[in-house]
Amino acid sequence: MHGKVVVITGASGALGKVVVSAALARGARVATIDFAPATGAATTADRIEFGGVDLSDAAQAVQAIDAAAAHFGRLDVLVNIAGGFAFETIADGDPKTWQRLYAINVTTALNASQAAIPHLTASGAGRIVNVGAMAALQAGAGMGAYAASKAGVHRLTEALAAELKGKVTVNAVLPTTIDTPANRRDMPKADFTTWVTADELANVILFLASDAASAVTGALLPVRGRV
Repeated sequence: MHGKVVVITGASGALGKVVVSAALARGARVATIDFAPATGAATTADRIEFGGVDLSDAAQAVQAIDAAAAHFGRLDVLVNIAGGFAFETIADGDPKTWQRLYAINVTTALNASQAAIPHLTASGAGRIVNVGAMAALQAGAGMGAYAASKAGVHRLTEALAAELKGKVTVNAVLPTTIDTPANRRDMPKADFTTWVTADELANVILFLASDAASAVTGALLPVRGRV
């Protein structure tokens, strides 16, 4: 990853922070994009942040991606982590939940990818890595809206991989439950040892973003954790 220019969306979240740190540790130059306000961290030769960006708005996505590419002179990798979760049964739920999760899980990845495609194609070794979900392969009770939106990410990944074949690789990781403080708080009785850690997931994401994964595209890669 040394010298690669990587844009990471959803960078202020639990997984996003770990992927940012791991990419920097591997020598990448990183632009972070998040809906949350900018932290005020200083721009350096290796890192720049864009806060307050609503990636469900195509114009804002283009503005942020173009600014990142202009700052570093190119763009090699897009990692789409931005997204969200809601647990809600269909019988008692609100249709707006489906619209909201589609917007933050699918539309954000779509808009960021569309904005990044010209830059990634010019790179000659462009990569897009999306975050899907194992839960989207078979939805359980209360998981309908979330699973449907993440299934959309899976289909987006496959379609983009076919359309960009030979130009940009496009893959997705499909984690089980990620071991984060929020998930531990929400599921205190779960067996945390069976969850995938953010570090483990970051390693897989950055492998798919690397030159070593040049022959992998259109993959939906399950990441199940240690047990």
